[in-house]
Amino acid sequence: MSRRLKQAADIWLNNPRVPREASGTSGMTAAMNGAVNMSTNDGWICEFINNGNNGFVVPPVDYMNMHVEEQDNYDLNQIYEILENQVLPLYYNDFDTWRQVVKNGMRDVQVAFDSNRMADEYYEILYK
Repeated sequence: MSRRLKQAADIWLNNPRVPREASGTSGMTAAMNGAVNMSTNDGWICEFINNGNNGFVVPPVDYMNMHVEEQDNYDLNQIYEILENQVLPLYYNDFDTWRQVVKNGMRDVQVAFDSNRMADEYYEILYK
């Protein structure tokens, strides 16, 4: 089911409660299949996202000084704000820019998150 969802998605919404995202591999494979990532700022997104260029991210705040309900409300309001003011206008009114965001995400995820890079990084960290 995951495979089919990723193949058909225009946008991949990932909204873990920061800092509880382990990695976010579903977003990586969604980007490889041409879905634009929209996420809270956690997991792999911190290394990947260039907001508005290859995906969209909820602006980070000091979550450690927030209650869970405050954090959830902040993330929810930011997600709606980003959808209404950035994502939907691009998707419906500026297809060329939307397509470029899709292409940027596909290119950036391929370069930064392939298994060769991962194996090289593990080798450098663990054995050198």
